[in-house]
Amino acid sequence: MKEMGEGCIKKFIWLIWIFLFFAMGCVQKKAEIEEINSEINIISSSDKSDYANAEDVAAAYHDIYDDAVETNTLGTLEVTQRIISRLGENGYIAVDSQNQVDMVGAERAVEFCRAVDEKKEDKISIIVILGLGFRKFDLTTEEGNVNVVRGYYQYDKDGYLENRSTVSYWADKWQYTEEGYLLFEGSYFSNENMLTLSDAQEQTAIRIAPLDETCRELNRAYILPIGYQRNNMFLMDWSEDQFGKLDFYDIFDVFYPVLNKQPVPYAADENLGIGTVYQIPEDEFETVVMAYFEIDKEMLRSKTTYSLENAAYEYRPRGFYEMEYPDLPYPEVVSYTENRDGTITLIIHAVYPQGGTSKLFSHKTVIRPLKEDHYQYVSNQVISPEDDYDIRWHSDRLTEEEWEQIYGGNEE
Repeated sequence: MKEMGEGCIKKFIWLIWIFLFFAMGCVQKKAEIEEINSEINIISSSDKSDYANAEDVAAAYHDIYDDAVETNTLGTLEVTQRIISRLGENGYIAVDSQNQVDMVGAERAVEFCRAVDEKKEDKISIIVILGLGFRKFDLTTEEGNVNVVRGYYQYDKDGYLENRSTVSYWADKWQYTEEGYLLFEGSYFSNENMLTLSDAQEQTAIRIAPLDETCRELNRAYILPIGYQRNNMFLMDWSEDQFGKLDFYDIFDVFYPVLNKQPVPYAADENLGIGTVYQIPEDEFETVVMAYFEIDKEMLRSKTTYSLENAAYEYRPRGFYEMEYPDLPYPEVVSYTENRDGTITLIIHAVYPQGGTSKLFSHKTVIRPLKEDHYQYVSNQVISPEDDYDIRWHSDRLTEEEWEQIYGGNEE
């Protein structure tokens, strides 16, 4: 008992030393953070002049914003276009956060990029419209270096403009790409976590060059709704003659909500240790897939797990072990060709802000428009780069062997 008591005392003293060590470390970290913040000009609270400038921006389109709130149309493409047009009329450089509307004041933004290349002094502000507010990028350049002050402003429930955050950093990367995008990124230190001295990264991609409106419409109609998340439809080569490794279970997940106007009802179990298996009636599964792909039943069944006895497709919803990273590229149609057979060939770039590129890869996708706004996907071909490219965000579904290793015996 005595030995146990001495052991407890030693352990208690050891814990006190650990506590003191971390406490001293926190004080030192705080001092280091304050020193670094002063060196790189971190803005921890709203500067009065900066907020006044933001209020001027908000005042320029506040009537449009109020009408949109009343009609529940805030964030729609039409409202966003009106806001950006209004800001352009008031002399601002402005664009939307989804890069779906041509930038106003783009010529001035190009001039700034030229000043950076020529190592001249210049400064501009770019307004990026969000649903409930906007980001304001105040950019200054000297000797080829670019300083970024990014403010994030949002309206509260009473309609008052609030500064949610403002940070300042030097652009570690700055590029105006051949595709017409301004890409820049940098890091700033945050004193929110006193136990770690870590920097926060920020990557930004803003389209400066205009884009053909038909390209945008085709993108919104056929490519953006699918995107690059939880499917490999645009990540590999396939055609109606050779579907390759196209995952038709992911296809079912993507197009079920589009066709039925409701979420997929076949969900994974909340218990991560249980593998859920469904038997989807053949008519239900085939109706979804064959609405968007010209494929016969025999081919579809050979590409999936089909039970003739049950007249159903075995379906395993994506679970915890098939999750994907949230940071992923978004597609942008940059050109199109209307073919004699009625199909449309689209050239698409994968814009990846987190990867610091406006063209991680490009692919050619062929669409077959049908009557009454129906359509089918004919083929996809990755056209650049020729070598492998990094799709770090993507995760294929588990193979049957992998699924058995993880869930073996724990099925529902």
